[in-house]
Amino acid sequence: MRVLLLLASMSLFLLAGTCNTNSRASSPELKRLEGTWLHAHEEDQGEVRVYRPNTYAFPPSRGRTGFQFDHNGLFTQYDIAPTDGLEGRKGQWKSEGSNVVRISLDDKKDPDYKLEIVSLENGVLKVKRVE
Repeated sequence: MRVLLLLASMSLFLLAGTCNTNSRASSPELKRLEGTWLHAHEEDQGEVRVYRPNTYAFPPSRGRTGFQFDHNGLFTQYDIAPTDGLEGRKGQWKSEGSNVVRISLDDKKDPDYKLEIVSLENGVLKVKRVE
C-alpha cells in the first residue's frame, strides 16, 4: 500500500512539474493584458508609454501603433504600414515575473524585448520598455 501511495504521489509531482502555469496569462493581472491595445501617444509620460483598448474613442491621429496579447501566448505587434494602415507582425509573449513580459517576434527583424507593466487600471495600460 505504501508503494502505491508513493507512486501516486510521484506521478502527481511529475505532472505538476510539466505544467508551465506562470509563463502565460495565468495570474489575474496578466490575464487583464489579453486584447488589442493601441498607443495613446498624447498621454505618454517620459519613458512610460500609454495604451488603451482598440475600442477607445481616440482623438484623430496619423496612425497608431499597438499590440495584441492572446491568452495562449500569441502576440501581434501592430506597426504603421507604408500605406498608413496597420501591419501586424506575429510573435509570442511570456511572463518574466509579476510585471514584466518578454516579446519575441517571429520574423526576427528586431531582437526580443521586454515590457515592464507600470500599471493596468481603468482601461489604461502603462508600460516601459526595459533592456
